[in-house]
Amino acid sequence: MDNLSPFQTGNLTNSRREFIEKSGVSIALSFFGIGFFTSCSDSADMNPNPSGGTPPKDASGNTGIMVSGNTITVDLKIQTGLNMSGGWLLINNAKVLVSKVGGTFVALTSVCTHSGCDTNWSFTNSTYNCSCHGSKFDAQGNVVSGPATNPLKVYSTEVNGDVLTIKK
Repeated sequence: MDNLSPFQTGNLTNSRREFIEKSGVSIALSFFGIGFFTSCSDSADMNPNPSGGTPPKDASGNTGIMVSGNTITVDLKIQTGLNMSGGWLLINNAKVLVSKVGGTFVALTSVCTHSGCDTNWSFTNSTYNCSCHGSKFDAQGNVVSGPATNPLKVYSTEVNGDVLTIKK
């Protein structure tokens, strides 16, 4: 009686392995489309504060951002990035985007009108980019390119001294 093992082991050659990997990726891309793999990203990818994901804090750990009902106040002595033209801030718990363009503060809802994403934003060249599905909005909330078709809601802003007040 031959002593045959019920198991066999082996390795694919590199060229064969590469062919199978590339074929698998090609099949997946053709089936799902490339947008399936690239359109939804993590909020850390589009962080408005590259130093760590949270707004700057003063020596006592205060961000200078207060949310009370429909009113948001921002201490501009702490949130110094907003003092520069092109500065911006995403206030997640209030679902608000704030930017300063041309010396004027603009506050918008951070809820994208396309699919309701509210944390995946970047702001470049006075354009808000929702990385969920690629919608772009100008600094006033108007749609620059879709898939969104409706503008972002605009909130009133007022500066008194070093305090920015946003009313929803």
